[in-house]
Amino acid sequence: MKLMKTLLAATAVTAVMASGAAFAKTLVYCSEASPEGFDPGPYTTGTTFDAASRTIYNRLVEFKHGETELEPGLAESWEVSDDGLEYTFKLRPGVKFQTTDYFTPSRDLNADDVIFSFERQWKEDNDWYSYADGISWEYFNGMSFPDLLSSIEKVDDMTVKFTLSRPDAAFLADLGMDFASIVSKEYADQLMEAGTPEVLNQKPIGTGPFTFVDYQQDAVIRYSAFPDYWAGKQPIDDLIFAITTDASVRAQKLKAGECHIMPYPNPAEVADLQADPNLTVGEAEGLNVGYLAYNTQMAPFDQVEVRKALNMAIDKQAILDAVFAGAGAAAKNPIPPTMWSYNDAVKDDPYDPEAARQMLADAGVEDLSMKIWAMPVSRPYNPNAQRMAEVMQANFADIGVDVEIVTMEWAEYIAQSSAVDRDGAVLLGWTGDNGDPDNFLGVLLGCDAVGGNNRAQWCNEEFEDLIQKARLTSDQAERTDLYEQAQVVFKEQAPWATIAHSKVFMPMRNEVTGFVMDPLGYHRFDGVDIAE
Repeated sequence: MKLMKTLLAATAVTAVMASGAAFAKTLVYCSEASPEGFDPGPYTTGTTFDAASRTIYNRLVEFKHGETELEPGLAESWEVSDDGLEYTFKLRPGVKFQTTDYFTPSRDLNADDVIFSFERQWKEDNDWYSYADGISWEYFNGMSFPDLLSSIEKVDDMTVKFTLSRPDAAFLADLGMDFASIVSKEYADQLMEAGTPEVLNQKPIGTGPFTFVDYQQDAVIRYSAFPDYWAGKQPIDDLIFAITTDASVRAQKLKAGECHIMPYPNPAEVADLQADPNLTVGEAEGLNVGYLAYNTQMAPFDQVEVRKALNMAIDKQAILDAVFAGAGAAAKNPIPPTMWSYNDAVKDDPYDPEAARQMLADAGVEDLSMKIWAMPVSRPYNPNAQRMAEVMQANFADIGVDVEIVTMEWAEYIAQSSAVDRDGAVLLGWTGDNGDPDNFLGVLLGCDAVGGNNRAQWCNEEFEDLIQKARLTSDQAERTDLYEQAQVVFKEQAPWATIAHSKVFMPMRNEVTGFVMDPLGYHRFDGVDIAE
């Protein structure tokens, strides 16, 4: 039945493409996976952000297309107090929420929506804090927001003031991230009164450029351009996400004209796509890192020597050849080399199987068996996790370590890999959300992110002290020095094996105009058009 629904959905998408622009201008995007939900607050994956926060929602501040510089969003202006503790936002007047067959707003955006959007993630006594099974606020908690926020106040209907408990140099940039998307309090109240709060994650309402229409699980998501969008109606009338998990199939559909844009091609197929006269292939250095995270709270991976030994057993060049096909570079730090504060003086672990075997023996570890978790989807920092895991499996076998490769459905993978008692090392990665090093070092490796985005479950006092000090100052030179020291601690302690930074490719049909590759990894469709 699921296969039949998928085939019918694919047929419908093909028919839309073939019908041309006689009735409506429709853009089809061959997306790589299904979203976890349509409420961006609880999630951390780019798949969900593309399908929800960047299409349906807005934030107080936004990142300019193709840049890491902030610009006004739902807030048309803001002021910051001299001590860096108070941020006062003036909201943009006349911003409409979307109207659908399941909700008709009676008012425009106001301060109540902003306060609700944050308090539901912050206050455990809020009715929305645990509104559905499995809901957690990974970003909000992992970035220390529960301790950072002192209060959020409604100055008037169109003014909101955030008061912090301490200065935080990345706070404004953090508000441009997906977890900070603004949702409708009026819609939430309607759902809670009806006893169906979980519908917020299934049938979203926002202020963004596209209105949600429907979702056929694991097949198709449909949107329509929001006619009353505060920044103006989009050039296209309809947007379709044709969910296609296999990268080679995505490429075939693109070449056949069944979709206009696809993400994450197989690196080995990029040259063929570039040679197609009907296609344009965008290319950029990715602001990303791929890694293998050990569970540092589980023996024997709680020993630094064991983690260092395994790192020395990994043949990164073999991985680059097998998985990235020349489109990646070996990673030695947890942040990419294009990011300010990157510490190039750090020395990477050498590939030395004999030394690795001896280090395990010295640590008293024999006949080690372990699991490596391999993602079921392509990501920019890891185009083929199964193949990467197989290379590691062979590498570890060379030093007497037996590896079982495990995988599961993407949403389950993300949820279960966060568990503090997780059995195994997990392949994952990150594309920067806001251009700040804290978005890697704090979000992925800070103590507040244990049980969430910190897949290594690693809380190191020296490292934590450095990143917290870096949040307190706005002096970039001072922050750089602190982050450079933090990278040294990270390398000494080895909670991850840093694997690779990748180039990012975005193939699209020649008739697509206005699509901008974003250094933060988002796929945005506002401003995109299809040439007649």
